[in-house]
Order: sequence, then C-alpha cells, then structure tokens
Amino acid sequence: MSGQDTAAFGELVRRHQSHVRNFLRKLSGDYSLADDLAQDCFLHAWDKMQTYSGRGSFIGWLLKVAYTTFLQSKRKSKRYAEVLESAGRVADQESRSTALPNDEVTDLDKFLAVLTEEERAIMVMSYACGLSHKEIGDATDMPVGTVKSVIFRGKQKIRNNFEIKDHQHG
Repeated sequence: MSGQDTAAFGELVRRHQSHVRNFLRKLSGDYSLADDLAQDCFLHAWDKMQTYSGRGSFIGWLLKVAYTTFLQSKRKSKRYAEVLESAGRVADQESRSTALPNDEVTDLDKFLAVLTEEERAIMVMSYACGLSHKEIGDATDMPVGTVKSVIFRGKQKIRNNFEIKDHQHG
C-alpha cells in the first residue's frame, strides 16, 4: 500500500469501525471474535473497494462485507454454535427465574438469542445500525418486502418468547 492508500484505509477504519464491531458483536456474541472479524472485514472491504458502485450507503455496503465475513468464519468454526447455544440457555434460565440479569448477557442479547441467524442480522442492521429496509435488502440480497417480513417475524418471536405484551392490549 502506498502512504496515501494507508492513510485512506486508516480513515475508512476510523469512521466505521464502531458500527462494524457492534454489528459483529451482536451477531457473534463474542467480543474477541467480533474484533477479529472486524479486522478481516476491513481487509476484505479494502480489497473489494472497486466493487462499491456508489449506489446506496457506504455503511450498507460495508455491513454486507461484514455479514459475508461473519458467515464465512461461522462455516469454519463450531465456536459460534457453542456461544449461541450458551446465550440461549442463559436467556432460557433467566426468563424462568426472578434473579437479576447476568452483567455479561444484556436483555438485547437474550432477545437476539431466540432469533435465527438471518433474523438476528437483519434486526441488528435495522435497530442497532439504523439502516433502512432498502439498505438491509442491498446488504443481504433480499427484496425489501422480505426484509420487512423478517423484521415483523423477529419482533413476534421476541414478544412470544418473553411474553412482552402489546401496550395497547396488554
């Protein structure tokens, strides 16, 4: 990399690393894995920079690279399944007990644990990263209608699993 390229790459990382890291942390449930994946994501993004057409938001494109990086790593590792299973068990135990929640597992983590990987990714893109339905569709190669359905289904699953009542009817 030339000095100019290195500076541009540094700026890319500086501007977007918190979004990418938070996205990957919520997907993986593992901070150190997420940090490693974020580094991989930025390297992949740098290599694929010419594929960014300028249409749609840059962060949407970058999260697509992050999501792909996550999926590739998941295929290589059983660790993800173990982390998710563990989060699911903790969520299950805590939803049955009245004990104070574990500091390590937030309510959001418990909610996300009941979702499929696809639902989790889309919910995080929507609510944690603030992407529009169109940007999520671009990042996941899904039609906007499908994105809306997945979000609706994910919210229903969370409500059903945690017996969250609709404020108007509950």
